[in-house]
Formats: sequence, structure tokens, C-alpha cells
Amino acid sequence: MRIAVINEDSQADKHELICSTLADVVSQYGHDVISLGMVNEKDQHEINFTEIGVLASVLIECGIADFVVTGCGTGQGAMMSCNTFPNLYCGYVNQPLDAYLFAQVNAGNCISMPFAQYFGWGAEINLRYVFERLFEREFGQGYPDIYAKGEARSRANFMNNIKGKISKSTIAALKGLDQEYLKSILDYTEFKENYKKFSSDCELSAYIKELLKL
Repeated sequence: MRIAVINEDSQADKHELICSTLADVVSQYGHDVISLGMVNEKDQHEINFTEIGVLASVLIECGIADFVVTGCGTGQGAMMSCNTFPNLYCGYVNQPLDAYLFAQVNAGNCISMPFAQYFGWGAEINLRYVFERLFEREFGQGYPDIYAKGEARSRANFMNNIKGKISKSTIAALKGLDQEYLKSILDYTEFKENYKKFSSDCELSAYIKELLKL
């Protein structure tokens, strides 16, 4: 699994801690971590929480990442931004139990964490425990076990028959944005490097390639 970390402007100073802790935890499971910024508070390319969903959606749809770890001050804004998009199923995670139940019951492809609220003494320990519980088992195994099949049916129904039916496609949503604004969100070093390395051959990838003149 390739896991992307996206951090926003107000919490950019925690990016190194988040990435290094995540990489240390998931390396034992054979997963890789890629950084999509912001790498620090002096980063030339700013990302605010409203733009995280755009980035995460492109990463998932183009195959650049299989899972996204993101957040903001409260974790709420980044989660709302991600859940705007049809291909993102983002949960709010603050504690290890949140992480475990999200992975086993909801089995989404993105989490949003609060990196200011609750992020006090011992926060780095909680961060490690969250990542351990999130990735320790294959997603979607269910909890408790007797509800696993019902939870799987509910997930499929939500993804295919509810969100899948009422949402625009990702490419339609992105084409509906101001194209110069969209370009400003994606046109930076970390995104373009990972796009070139990992992007799959799909309609959205071709659209992004043309947009950024790659």
C-alpha cells in the first residue's frame, strides 16, 4: 500500500513528525509513505484545508496513493473537504480505537486527524498508536465479527448505490472548478514528482497531465 500524507498550512510544522512516525509504523507491513506537503511553515506552496479534498481525490483516482492520511487544526474541515468527492471515504480519527474501528467497520481510504486540538503532551505517542491500530489488520474485517457481513453490505450499498449515484464523477467535478485555481492547487514539486512516478493510465491522469503541461 502507498500512503500519502497531506498537511495544511496551519499545521505544517508537524509534517515531519507525522510522516516519520507513519513510515516507522507501516514499514513493518510493507507499506510506503509519500509526502505531499506542506513540508514546513516556510513551504512556498500553501495548502489550506478546503483544498485537501482536491489533492486527495486526484491521488486516489490516479493511483498515486492507495490511502491518504491528512488533517487540519480540528480534523473536521479536512474531513469535510475530502468527503465532498465521490471517490473519497474519509473518517475522523483522533484515538487508536477510532482508527481500529474505522479500518475494520468503515474501511475507507482516507483519515483526517486533529493536529492542533487535543495535540498536547503525549501527542506523538497517540499518533503512533493511531497508526498502529489503523494498519495492523487488513481493512474491512468487521467488528464485532458477527456483524462483519452486514457491515460489508452496508459499505457496498453506500459506495455504489448512494454516494456513487448522487455524486458527480471526479473528473466532472474538477472540470467544473476554475481551471487556473485547480492548477494552482496541483502545480508544485511534491505532487508533480509523485504524479510522474506513480500515476496510472486513466482519463483523469491524462487530464491532469494536460492541465499541468507535464
